[in-house]
Amino acid sequence: MEKVKIEQHSFTAFSWFAAWMFTIGFLHLAFWKAVLALIIWPYYIGVHISAII
Repeated sequence: MEKVKIEQHSFTAFSWFAAWMFTIGFLHLAFWKAVLALIIWPYYIGVHISAII
C-alpha cells in the first residue's frame, strides 16, 4: 500500500490574498479596477518572474 502525502498551503494562500487586499486598499482602487487588478496583476507578475528565472 502506497503512502499518500497531503500538503496544505492555506497559510500561503491566505497571506497572498491578504497582501492583495491590502494593496488594493492602499491604492484606493475603485471596485472594477480592483477586480481587474485581481485578475491581471498575477499574470504580469508571473511573466516578469519567469523572464528573470
